[in-house]
Amino acid sequence: MNPNLEGYIAINDMRIGIYDPYLDDLGGGEKYMMSIASCLSEKHKVTVFWDKKEDFDKIFERFAIDLSKVNLSENIFSPKYPFLKRALKTREFDVIIALSDGSIPLVFSRRTLIHFQSPIPKIKIDLKTRLKFLKVSKIFCNSYYTKSYIDKDFKIKTMVLYPPIDINAKDIKKENTILHVGRFRARNVGNDDYKKQNVMIDVFKDMIDKGLKGWSFILAVGLQEEDKNSFEKMQAKTKGYPIKFMINKANKELWELYSISKIYWHASGFGEDLENHPEYAEHFGISTVEAMSAGCVPVVINAGGQKEIVEDGINGFVWNTLDELRIQTMELINSSTLLEKMSKKAKIRSLDFAGGRFSQEVFSLLK
Repeated sequence: MNPNLEGYIAINDMRIGIYDPYLDDLGGGEKYMMSIASCLSEKHKVTVFWDKKEDFDKIFERFAIDLSKVNLSENIFSPKYPFLKRALKTREFDVIIALSDGSIPLVFSRRTLIHFQSPIPKIKIDLKTRLKFLKVSKIFCNSYYTKSYIDKDFKIKTMVLYPPIDINAKDIKKENTILHVGRFRARNVGNDDYKKQNVMIDVFKDMIDKGLKGWSFILAVGLQEEDKNSFEKMQAKTKGYPIKFMINKANKELWELYSISKIYWHASGFGEDLENHPEYAEHFGISTVEAMSAGCVPVVINAGGQKEIVEDGINGFVWNTLDELRIQTMELINSSTLLEKMSKKAKIRSLDFAGGRFSQEVFSLLK
C-alpha cells in the first residue's frame, strides 16, 4: 500500500463498479479507466462490467496494469440487459464510475462518478439528461481541453484528473528514429485517419525524397482485425522507404521503442474542422508524455491536449502546418546540441504527470 494514499481513503472496503463502453478498443481511455480500477482495488472491492473476458485479459499485456484484485462481471450496461435488473444490481454498489459516451447512465448506487475522455460532438441535452445529472456526485475530465467543451456543452462544472503516466524507460543507446504510437483507428471517434498516420507517412517520405539519410520512421499501432485491409493499403505506400510498423506490441516492447527513439511525432486533428469536431484532436496525449519520459523530443500538432503537455521551444515543438513539422524536425536532426538539450527538458517535463499523483487524485474522488 502506498503510504501517500492514507489520507485519501474515505471508507475502506467499498463496493465500486467501473464501466467503460470501449473496453475492447484498448486505447488511452481504457488505460485510464483500468488504471482507476487497479488503483482503487488496493483498498476496495472493485468490479468491471464487461462480457468478454478475453478483452479484459489483454489489458495487462497492452498496458501492464495489474487487475489481479479486480473482479469481472457481466455488462449490466449492455442494451440487452433489462433496465429493472440493472437498477437493482447498481443498488449493491457504494460507487459506480462510468466513462460517458455522451449519455449519462441511470444507476442507483450511493454515489455516481462520470468521466469524460473527449469532447462530445453535437450533443443535445434534454430534460431526462438534466435529471440524471442530479444523481451524479462528481464529473471529471482527462484534460482542460476536454473540460472546456464538456463544461460549455453540458453547462456543468467538471474537474480535471490527468491520465496516469508510469515511466518505464530503458537506459539503452538511442538511434536515429522518429516514433509515433497510436491506434490505427479510433472507432468511438468516427474518423478514418484519426491519428493522421497517412499524413505523417507522406511527410517523412517527402523528407527522404529531399535527401534525408540515416533516419527511420517507426509507427507502433494498435490494430483491430476489421481494419486490416485499410491498414495494409497504408502499409503498401511505404514500400522502399525506411518506415517500419510495429503492430499490437506489448507494453514492454513499446517502452523499448520509446527508449531507442530520438523524436516523437503526433498529428491528430491536422486538417480537421476542430471548431465543429473538437473530438478529432488528441484529447490529452498519454503517448506524448511517455515518449518525453524516455527522452524523445516531441514534435506535435498545436491542437487539443498536446498544448497542455509540450512547452514550445523548451521541451519540444508544436506545429500548425506540415512545413513547420518538417522544419522543426530537421532543426533537431541537424543539431545534436539542441536535440540533447530538449531531450533532457522533455524528461523533466514528463515528471509533472507521473509518480503517485494519479493514485492520490483517484482516491480523493471518493471523498
